[in-house]
Amino acid sequence: MIKKGIILAGGMGTRMSPLTKAVNKHLLPIYDKPLIFYPLSILMLAKIKEILIIVNRGQLNQYKKIIPNGDNLGIKITFKEQKKPVGLPDAFVLGEKFIGNSNTALILGDNFFYGQNLTKILNQCCKLTSGAKVLLHKVSKPELYGVAKVNSKNKIISIKEKPKKYISDLAITGLYFFDNKVIKYSKSLKPSKRGEIEITDLLNKYKSKKKLTADYIGRGGAWLDTGSIEDFYKTSTFVSAIENRQGFKIACLEEISLLNNWINKKHILNAIKFYGNCSYSNYLKKLISKW
Repeated sequence: MIKKGIILAGGMGTRMSPLTKAVNKHLLPIYDKPLIFYPLSILMLAKIKEILIIVNRGQLNQYKKIIPNGDNLGIKITFKEQKKPVGLPDAFVLGEKFIGNSNTALILGDNFFYGQNLTKILNQCCKLTSGAKVLLHKVSKPELYGVAKVNSKNKIISIKEKPKKYISDLAITGLYFFDNKVIKYSKSLKPSKRGEIEITDLLNKYKSKKKLTADYIGRGGAWLDTGSIEDFYKTSTFVSAIENRQGFKIACLEEISLLNNWINKKHILNAIKFYGNCSYSNYLKKLISKW
């Protein structure tokens, strides 16, 4: 079972400069909430209550202004500063003490997920006891992504980064589930030509042992990357359309905690006071009026 999760929120966000010269990319808004709320909400929907957020050195105080330690959400949040980005598997090296003897999930801080059956899929993935599992999403342009070929038993038999020749239209998203061997495997990785340890090499270690499986974001679900300013606008437009049409908020952390029975009405009232006079607070007021 997976009870711990890591959010990798490092990186310099150079494609979004000069915005990211002053504010970390993961604290910039996706519509009405900071980006970091969205990956955090995914781990919370998976009922993961122990979360490590890895951030750039010198930017920790920015995060603690909006996400102190998780007490307000009924969860435990800790932070770890990263000297410089050296590849996604470095999250498991930096997080070795946090992970301990547990299995863990990893979500990239700039990935956005949405779907009606998403919570069910996440809970299924968190049942993992051995090996690794990735979440796949069908894409129209597989040559732009790392893709996986899967057999009839949902075992991944091939991985290719931005393939020139078609092998699959199933992209590997930024959400992964690993057993405890991920620490040992990550430490054994050698840097690639670009000087980083690669997530593909880590996944291939599991694949070589026939321990890499897949689950899927089905039709109607969404996986969006927010690596550029254009992506931020597109994702914000998506969130705005859903929220304003249907009347509920995506990634309302307090609502998830309340539904999970991690917090009570008093916590919501404290949150309203903390956020002040805004649409997010108004949503929380409506939430507890029905509770």
